[in-house]
Amino acid sequence: MTSGASVTMKYNLYLSALLIISTCGTLSMVFLSWKRRELPIAISYGLGMLAGAFYTFGYAFEIVSPTLDLMRVWLRVQYIGIPFGSMIWIIMILQYTGRQAFIRKWFVTLLMVIPITTLVAHYTNESHHLFYKSMTLDSSESFPLVSLIKGPLYWVHVTNSYILFIIGMGLLIQMYRKATPRMKKQIAFMMIGSCGPYGGTLIYLSGVTNISIDFTPFGFLFSGVCYMWGIYQFNMLRLAPFAMQKVFESMQDAVIVMDMDHCIASFNQSASQAIEGLNRNHVIGQPAVQIFSSYPKLVERLIQQEPSSDNQIQITGKVDAKFYNVHLSLIIDNKQRIVGKMLLLSDVTETVRNEEALLYKSRQLAELNTFKDKMFNVVAHDIRDPLAVLINLMELMEEEMQTCGENHDEIVHEMGNQIQNTFTLVESLLEWFQSQRGGMVFNPVIRDLAHTVQTNVRLLQVRSAGKNINIISEISDSLYVFADKEMLDLIIRNLLSNAIKFTEYGGSIRLKADQADGKIIISVSDTGSGIPADQAETLLQEAYPVSSLGTAGERGVGLGLTLCKEFVRLNGGEIWFDSALAQGSTFYFSLPTPPEASDQSEHQDGRWEVV
Repeated sequence: MTSGASVTMKYNLYLSALLIISTCGTLSMVFLSWKRRELPIAISYGLGMLAGAFYTFGYAFEIVSPTLDLMRVWLRVQYIGIPFGSMIWIIMILQYTGRQAFIRKWFVTLLMVIPITTLVAHYTNESHHLFYKSMTLDSSESFPLVSLIKGPLYWVHVTNSYILFIIGMGLLIQMYRKATPRMKKQIAFMMIGSCGPYGGTLIYLSGVTNISIDFTPFGFLFSGVCYMWGIYQFNMLRLAPFAMQKVFESMQDAVIVMDMDHCIASFNQSASQAIEGLNRNHVIGQPAVQIFSSYPKLVERLIQQEPSSDNQIQITGKVDAKFYNVHLSLIIDNKQRIVGKMLLLSDVTETVRNEEALLYKSRQLAELNTFKDKMFNVVAHDIRDPLAVLINLMELMEEEMQTCGENHDEIVHEMGNQIQNTFTLVESLLEWFQSQRGGMVFNPVIRDLAHTVQTNVRLLQVRSAGKNINIISEISDSLYVFADKEMLDLIIRNLLSNAIKFTEYGGSIRLKADQADGKIIISVSDTGSGIPADQAETLLQEAYPVSSLGTAGERGVGLGLTLCKEFVRLNGGEIWFDSALAQGSTFYFSLPTPPEASDQSEHQDGRWEVV
């Protein structure tokens, strides 16, 4: 009998020693959590382990206590941590699953109501017996154990604990379903470890083993093993699990983490989109040089030993490739040792495109400034000369008017020509400036082509009659075009003016129009001197062509054909010419035919802003 009791007592001591070892392991995890206290989840995890340590430590001495009074003392030690374990655990789960928004002062206060009530009720149970109805010694195991008959407040405490456990496990299961394969292992250890204490309590309360020993503290030992494995294998406390993972994945910048052997350790979603071939299931642990074989500029950065930063580079040779700011930084641990590298790629394509657009606008402004200088030269040379002639003619006329009987018709006629030429010059300049501002109103309407031609022929009748040039229009009365009125008038007027300018005295100008491919092709032919071959090659290509003298010494600003080309383009047509020296020239331009009846009603009163 003495031998059996001795063996039983040794068994009792073994359980106590095991719980002491469990307490030491739990306290070591509390220490690890304290070292990582900058993470909120490390604080809640450490407090949870500390609560478990009170439970295992107190129960280790309870099962070796010989008297009921001593057992009651160690029960009070256990209840320093027991009431708060579930509350701390649910806070840790909320942090772990990225639901920190729920953790507010009022929420924590609400969670602490039942734990504090439990603690007070346990310590004052002798006066009300609402937590334990009775406490007696149980010697059924050949060593004394406390036998408890639970009161209503005890069951309130247990019910609250399991409600929180069910909620927390539901959150973990939901997280597990959405997690990546690597994260699932970590979450699984978290779930298994959490089941230890609650499973032990469930076995104890159900009485299925017919043993009075409380298995809950041993559940903490099981949890400690699972958590310890999770910490060292999956870095639970280092990786700030779900919240940090969500932040990492949602970053717009591409982030690639590598170890000291230049093998890929991790990367986010943006990196998999920026770098072709990245795949989380196959790339982790692979050499980065191999994965980035088609990105030589990235490989060049990886082999560098010092941090570096390059702005606005294309990591591939494709024409439409994106631009990135590439930054390589070293990852250093708390002992200032280099443990890895991090490659950060920031997409700056939009910034580069905006800079290119600004440079383009700058070039445009430079071209406009050049145009302005050229126009000043035009004004200085082409306007000054006719105005000087007018001044001289006026002075001559004033002198001769003092002499009676003189005939001034020749002077008046020449003054009229000079005034007309000057007016035409200024009008062309104003029209050109208006077109360059980019704000001209484009209002296409249906135009009677024959009527439009005749109107502009009459406007140039004085000039053509001065050189005895016959202008013949062979355009039928039933031909219509769809074009802007002012632009069409200017095109015809400029082409007729050029034809008159370069046609000898007694020549002729002929206008024709034919319909082809849904467009009206108008031609203006003259019997003038023709266009030299060297000038013909660039006549319609130059932005600011140099004006040539006409057959009667007429001068121009050189902007007529430029305006014609621009206005024909705006009306949806093209302009070209044929010319032969001493045989004359023919300028052609096309315009759209009027739209169908349904389209006509829709667009006849419409306006388009030309940009």
